[in-house]
Amino acid sequence: MSLIPSIFGGRRSNIFDPFSLDVWDPFEGFPFNNNNSLMSVPNSAGETSAFANARIDWKETPQSHVFKADLPGLKKEEVKVEVEDGKVLQISGERNREHEQKTDKWHRVERSSGKFLRRFRLPENAKTDQVKASMENGVLTVTVAKEEQKKPEVKTIDISG
Repeated sequence: MSLIPSIFGGRRSNIFDPFSLDVWDPFEGFPFNNNNSLMSVPNSAGETSAFANARIDWKETPQSHVFKADLPGLKKEEVKVEVEDGKVLQISGERNREHEQKTDKWHRVERSSGKFLRRFRLPENAKTDQVKASMENGVLTVTVAKEEQKKPEVKTIDISG
C-alpha cells in the first residue's frame, strides 16, 4: 500500500490507498447496467442515496436557531422549507439528473442527483411563526427565532429585626 501518490501513471484502484483516484467496482463488466438485460438495475438507485443525506448544520444563538445546508447547484425554487405540526422543521428538494444526448459518452458520473428530505424536531423555545429562509451561493440558511428566556423575578425581602 502506497502512502505516496504514483507519479508514474497507471491505474490505481486499491481501495486502501488514500490517494487512489479510482474506486474498484466488483461488478464492472457485468451486464447489470445494460438496458437489454433482465437484471437491469435502475441508475436512480445509487444516485438518490448520495444526495438523500444532505449535510445540515444546526446551531443555537441567544436569539435563534440557525440551520445551514450545502446545496450546490440548486436554485431556491428547487428547495422547500416547511414547518409541520408546529414543531417539525422540514427541508426538502430535488436535483434533477442532467439530460443526456444519445451521442454523449460519459466517462465518469460523480455528482449526485435525486431527492432529499431532512426533518428536525424544534425545541419548545422556537417561534415557528417566525421562520426565515435565504439561499446564497448554494447555501440554504434557515433561521427560526427563539422566545426570550424569562428571567426569574428576584424580589429582595427586607429582614426586620
